Amino acid sequence: MHEIHHQQELMTHLDAKTSLSSIAVQGLDLTNLSEAIKRVEVDGALFMGCVISDELLCHLHRSGALVFPELPDLPFKPYRPTLYTPEELFAEFDPKEPCTYCRTPDARIYRHWHNSGRDQPDNILTTLSRRLHDHAISDGIDDFLKSVAKDRLVVAIMGGHSMERSEEAYLEIARLARNMTREGLLLASGGGPGAMEATHLGAWFADREEADLDDAVAHLAQAGSYRDYDWLARAFEVKAKYPAPGENHVSLGIPTWLYGHEPPNPFATHIAKYFANSVREDGLVTIAKGGIVFAPGSAGTIQE
Repeated sequence: MHEIHHQQELMTHLDAKTSLSSIAVQGLDLTNLSEAIKRVEVDGALFMGCVISDELLCHLHRSGALVFPELPDLPFKPYRPTLYTPEELFAEFDPKEPCTYCRTPDARIYRHWHNSGRDQPDNILTTLSRRLHDHAISDGIDDFLKSVAKDRLVVAIMGGHSMERSEEAYLEIARLARNMTREGLLLASGGGPGAMEATHLGAWFADREEADLDDAVAHLAQAGSYRDYDWLARAFEVKAKYPAPGENHVSLGIPTWLYGHEPPNPFATHIAKYFANSVREDGLVTIAKGGIVFAPGSAGTIQE
């Protein structure tokens, strides 16, 4: 089933084709496309989390389309069409005021997760919305690997979240990840702080000199632990000083709101953040066709 995630792509399809059969339309506002959609065949089409007028909704039901409605009062999109980006998860964060992290979508989703039963919710709607979201994230990883990361082997680096930026191992991992990315490999990790952050930092600096990476690590080390007040601010300062110079810096972070007290690191260009940690861990290991590097860690690293 072909998936359409963007408004322009749907408009182009409607102009060129006479059918949406076997097409999945995901997370789009269809308000201004109602008449165009009503003119084409929709039997067997799938609409997930779209904004649909009552008139079009009745037409879709009568014509054999399957409609999954948007779920109300959630800080996340269960049918999101793409992976997260740091810009989306950290929207409203101001490095000059680190407490603004609490206003970000990442923090708001974590509070919702925490207040709705943590990893054992007793509300079936909560469970369903999380499963739909995680399904969308897995689908997003597949799309990412087939498009942005096409023809690139994935190498995962597993390591502890408590590794501090001032540790020698942190710099070693960053240099290793930088060299691997330069060789055309796609780096992936659990997406959190510590060794995971070092992975994506190295990928971010793939097109820069080693002296630049050393300078960045020295700046980051001023807030060495993710528990430090300005841990995230230091990362934003590094990204501002060293913006991505090209396309070679792409990497994939796969964190989870189960460990939501550990913010995802902002150096991963694409973030597949899950609610279910078991799905996240299995997925990370599965996509690492190019191998897995184990860095110093503790229980989580041993489990992986």
